[in-house]
Formats: sequence, C-alpha cells, structure tokens
Amino acid sequence: MERTFAIIKPDAVERNISGKIISKIEEAGFKIVGMKKIHLSKSQAEGFYYVHKERPFFNDLCTFMSRSPVIVMVLEKENAIAAWRTLMGATNPANAEPGTIRKEFAKNIEENSSHGSDAPETAAFEIPYFFSALELV
Repeated sequence: MERTFAIIKPDAVERNISGKIISKIEEAGFKIVGMKKIHLSKSQAEGFYYVHKERPFFNDLCTFMSRSPVIVMVLEKENAIAAWRTLMGATNPANAEPGTIRKEFAKNIEENSSHGSDAPETAAFEIPYFFSALELV
C-alpha cells in the first residue's frame, strides 16, 4: 500500500463541498488514514509551498491557502499517488477530464479545490508537515 497527501483547498471548504470531494475519494477506493480541518497561517503556507518560492505565483498561492480553513488528509491505496492525481484531474480545470474533482468542483486554475503529492519524495515531506505518526490510523 502507498500513502499520499491531499488537501481540500479553501475554495472548496468555503463552498461547503468538502463532503462531496470526500465521497469521491472513498468511492475511488482510498482509505483515509488521517484527516483534519486546519487554518494555515501565511507562514505555514509558505513553509509548505517553499519549493515554489521563486515562482511568480508563490505569494498569491500562500495568501489563498491561508485565507480560510482547509482539510488535510493522508490517503492510502495501491499506487495512491498516481491514483489521487488522476482523480484530481489536470491543474487547470478547463483541461481536466470529466468526472475528476477539478473538472466538477474547481473554480479556476488558481482555485482548483484540491492538492496532491506528485511523487513519493513529495509525500514524504508533505505528510509529516501536517501529521504525526500517532495521527495516522
């Protein structure tokens, strides 16, 4: 079994569609082994997205991710990283496949409702950024 990290972003939480996204996750066969609702500070968002610090969208991304609560999760399944990225769909919802989270729920490329680890190394950083081992069941 593989684990990946996922976030239901502020735009989705604000619109009260978190439950719909969680239902899609469970229907796709993922086991949610950790989940909590948090409100990131700007500093916490900057630490999480540090790999993008030189990109022009960094400040806007961190401001967006800290504007209201998010739901962070650890998902488990065979090939979880690839499966979660497929379920999320393309970053730009206009390019996302029908039935994906971003196609169904994203407002635009910036407010695209979900985040997911893109590699095992990324998941290895992202999961412990938000969860201790004792929180994963």
